[in-house]
Amino acid sequence: MESSATFRPRVVLFDRDGTLVVDVPYNGDPGRVRPVPGAKAVLDGLRADGIATGVITNQSGIARGLVTADDVARVNARVEELLGPFDVWEVCPHAEQDGCTCRKPAPGMIHSACRKLGIDESEAALIGDIGADVGAAEAAGATGVLVPTPVTRAEEVAAARLVASDLAAAVGMLQGMY
Repeated sequence: MESSATFRPRVVLFDRDGTLVVDVPYNGDPGRVRPVPGAKAVLDGLRADGIATGVITNQSGIARGLVTADDVARVNARVEELLGPFDVWEVCPHAEQDGCTCRKPAPGMIHSACRKLGIDESEAALIGDIGADVGAAEAAGATGVLVPTPVTRAEEVAAARLVASDLAAAVGMLQGMY
């Protein structure tokens, strides 16, 4: 990113649980998917502006045997049904102790999403609700925006460069950068 005045994301990536949809730990039931307020309008606005959208999600419940990959796929399909089509999906099925390169805060899923879209990581932004989301963005060379929820730790908020009150404010911050 040369300067904030010239930054216009070509993709806005979102964490899934706690950011786009209400967090239901280890959710394998599509019927329990509930979008966070304003999510559909924010996504529709980005799509109307020609900005790609994607989801980057840690799903350690797969590694832990709490949900199956098929369960996660069905939940993701319901997210897409409620919030519209996404240009890219990245799911990390690993547990923290697996030491993979995809699990946030590692940058692997962002690198993969950008490769699939044919863009540089500096042209990407990631909006999430915890420090691992922002950490993954920074590790990848993307812009991270934190949208805190009641589970977000105070030190994660303090450490984040960009903090917004909700999804609309987060996208507004990004739009204010171009």
